[in-house]
Amino acid sequence: MNARTGSKAYSTIGVESGVLAADPHKLIAMLYQGALLAIANAKNGILRKDIPAKGKAISHAMLIIDEGLKASLDKNVGGELAQNLDALYDYMCSRLLTANLKNDIDALDEVTRLLDELKGAWDSIRQPAVVTSSAPHNEPIAPKKPAALVYGRM
Repeated sequence: MNARTGSKAYSTIGVESGVLAADPHKLIAMLYQGALLAIANAKNGILRKDIPAKGKAISHAMLIIDEGLKASLDKNVGGELAQNLDALYDYMCSRLLTANLKNDIDALDEVTRLLDELKGAWDSIRQPAVVTSSAPHNEPIAPKKPAALVYGRM
């Protein structure tokens, strides 16, 4: 096993371990981060004129957005917000397709800005995991759940 193969295997195991240990909120944050990383890789592919790398990275970003973020939306519970996110994810995939066909860095930058805003909003609503009470026996108190969860298929 060469060093590159070893580091790739280690990276894959690290990602898999992170996913297995993550709660639903963290999984959505990881999907946002993965999509942003894939778009950055696509932009680098365009700049290096590495068309296969660009295409692979854009396909990966679209897969994360469509089969990760969009598929995780719970439209029954999330209501209008979930519907709006669904439409926004469709728009992002459309812009990524344009970026792929036309080597359009502006389209990649637009989707990056949208994902950054969503990720920032998502990160800001993070609830503490468990708080220990000062009651006898230090029983854990579960955090209150938001009234309407947008993402529910985890």
